[in-house]
Amino acid sequence: MTTDTPQPLADTSAVPNNSDAQIQTRYAISADGSEVTDSKTGLIWRRCPEGMTASSNGCSGVAAAYSWDQSLALANEVALASGKSWRLPNAKELSSIVDASLGNPAIDTHAFPGTPAAPFWSATPVENNPLKAWYVMFYGGFLNTYVCGGKFQVRLVRSGQ
Repeated sequence: MTTDTPQPLADTSAVPNNSDAQIQTRYAISADGSEVTDSKTGLIWRRCPEGMTASSNGCSGVAAAYSWDQSLALANEVALASGKSWRLPNAKELSSIVDASLGNPAIDTHAFPGTPAAPFWSATPVENNPLKAWYVMFYGGFLNTYVCGGKFQVRLVRSGQ
């Protein structure tokens, strides 16, 4: 019988002479491999960037690129099709999964496999400039703005239950 209980990921600790030591990470992957629950923020993320397919073994395919308006529309389409409240994350939420100790990409690739070291749209528009929105660049993990017509990758999120 398959369960939807998230399974915690573990990384091997750097404890000398103790190869069995493990540290629990903040991410738990759903049984089907399609979602990641963040214990630090309570958010639930789609494990793969949009355009890729999730499985218990990771992600396959190629991350698709969307304009900002297309990204917002895609989030609504996915939410309607799945019956879950998926949405484009705001800039603070998207920045919360950056791991600055990593690079190329600056994200936990065990929890989020297949993430390109590329920009991902947030739902946060630039104040006083409706032609731009905020994005997170997962090459180095920084936050910046760009014109909404540009095409970037998308990772959807929803609030935890």
